[in-house]
Amino acid sequence: MKGKTILIVEDNANIRKLLKSYLEKEGYEIILAADGYEGMETFDKLDPCFVILDLVLPYKSGEELCRWIRTDRKSDIPIMMLTAKAAEEDRIQGLQLGADDYVTKPFSPREVVARVEAVLRRTANRCSKISYNGLTVKPLRREAKLNGELIPLTMHEFKLLYFLMRHPNQILGREQILEELYPNEERNVIERTVDVHISRLREKIETQEGGPCFIETVRGMGYRFIAF
Repeated sequence: MKGKTILIVEDNANIRKLLKSYLEKEGYEIILAADGYEGMETFDKLDPCFVILDLVLPYKSGEELCRWIRTDRKSDIPIMMLTAKAAEEDRIQGLQLGADDYVTKPFSPREVVARVEAVLRRTANRCSKISYNGLTVKPLRREAKLNGELIPLTMHEFKLLYFLMRHPNQILGREQILEELYPNEERNVIERTVDVHISRLREKIETQEGGPCFIETVRGMGYRFIAF
């Protein structure tokens, strides 16, 4: 589940902190929003893989936010509703709006983690993207974004980035990378080609002064994608 970004939209700070702590321990990247409008803005900007959504929110209700995700944004991203509304009709309405699961308060944070993982297993084909620290790749669309902004990548640059992000914090040798980028090519492609691709990729994804350094050079060995 590494690389999965979860947006938690919840107005209770203690609940946000609790869920964030438990989910981060399982390797998820967590982004938080405290009300409906902030949830909408964060969803559009950071493009999460999963949403945990309280129904009773300031400014815009969870039901409205769920409907907006499904109808306005036409997204089939997995959604879990987390709410004190325990009546059967509320659960039915939530599921009819497009939620994939419905958890009532009070809840066990360990159960929420287990349910998140179960939903992600069921919906794996709906969330094939990988995201770390605002950098997201969507292999089915061959699309990469940094903080919501589309990054123009060549075919080889995208394949390289996706390969690195599929192996976070692992050292990948130049020969391994060449095999991934040029699987059907004759072995006349030199290892220096990898260095050129890495350099051009860095120019596109490490553009912010003081921002994250995503790709590390490991002298004499290769390159490593740094997953925060």
